[in-house]
Amino acid sequence: MAVEPLVLDDDFVPLTGAGRTAPSLALLVRPRSAAEAAGAVVRRGPRGAVARGRGRSGGDAAQNAGGTVLDLAALDRIRGLDGAARLVVCEAGVELGALARALLPLGLHPRAGAGPWTVGGAIASGYGTGVAALELLCADGESRTVRRGEPLFDATVGGLGLTGVVLSATLAVRPVETAYLRERTARFRDVDALLAHWTGGGAPREPYARARVGLAGRGRAVLATAAPVPYAGLPRGHRARRAPLAPPAFAGLPAFPGVGSLLGVGSLPGAGTGGLRPLPGLVRARVLPAYGPGSAGAFVRYRCAVPEGREEALRGILALLAGRRSPARGARHARVERVYADGTGPLAFPVRGWCLTVDVPAGARGLGRFLDVLDERVAAAGGRVCLAEDARLRPVLLPVMYPRLAAFRELRAALDPGSVFRSDLSRRLGL
Repeated sequence: MAVEPLVLDDDFVPLTGAGRTAPSLALLVRPRSAAEAAGAVVRRGPRGAVARGRGRSGGDAAQNAGGTVLDLAALDRIRGLDGAARLVVCEAGVELGALARALLPLGLHPRAGAGPWTVGGAIASGYGTGVAALELLCADGESRTVRRGEPLFDATVGGLGLTGVVLSATLAVRPVETAYLRERTARFRDVDALLAHWTGGGAPREPYARARVGLAGRGRAVLATAAPVPYAGLPRGHRARRAPLAPPAFAGLPAFPGVGSLLGVGSLPGAGTGGLRPLPGLVRARVLPAYGPGSAGAFVRYRCAVPEGREEALRGILALLAGRRSPARGARHARVERVYADGTGPLAFPVRGWCLTVDVPAGARGLGRFLDVLDERVAAAGGRVCLAEDARLRPVLLPVMYPRLAAFRELRAALDPGSVFRSDLSRRLGL
């Protein structure tokens, strides 16, 4: 790969995660092309380099104290679309929400979902749903295509940027008939009633579902679910019936592989409208937030997974969060999601079972020790903490939570023997 001159900030800049804790100074590089990104990796300093998306994660995985950080926001082009194979190729800096808005007028939606995360950031954080292949920039400055099923692919999904820089990805898309979701809300007296409903044989498996569990009082829970609305399910006279989504003749669009032109996000009719959204008039609904509004100040995001069958451990963690002296009570509620499949990579976070997330004000007294106790509970249950959201896990618990850690270290040592790709997280946990 040809190496091009870089666009550098004049000084080191402070960087944090979304929680605005654990800041560190790094030399920020803003590559405008794959060649410039390669130049940044080749010319990195002795502290190494790591890639960064929009900084939406709460931890320190996209920070590199004293080293180089590649801000990939400028790599935001959609390169091409193959309608027959239902694949879209886009650069790592494309936000999934923007991609969804671009595809929606064509009657398509990315299987990877939609939201404020970049494609590269979502992959590095462990969310590989619908990802068919990657273009990965390696430690030697050369890029390679990595396909699903290869060991390097699995290590990169959830690899926190330590196997290389994701330059682009090939994502699967699915057809949608309308731009709407039908949302429903169910209320439960406590978490026991919620879990009984969610694990019952008659409980529907909704594509989108998240519960909010109160951390005060009786711990009431609210479950919000959503499912795509087919065209036939639109109310009579609804405006969407007059302008249905119309898949184009794909012969006029660049196809994968070998695309030669660009499909810009703003070039599609209706690209400025929202993505999949609640259907007015059918239900009282609101858009399911990614994590909720978060805290007005600095906060610590605690995100953990508990395996299926260990519901008692999940109840125990929620009870600790809701305790009278719990530093987490200031969060007011926790979010619980049902996860239906394990992640494939050695550091992939998803576990078949349950995912719990809570944003705690960073200044809460006794928070550090309290979260250490939660870590021990999670590890004892066979669960794990999400490394992409973490900035304080003790290294001793890492191999307990991630039993395939040795395989990741071995692959990384063979791929990057000089440890070119480093971050605050990798140094803190000895990755």
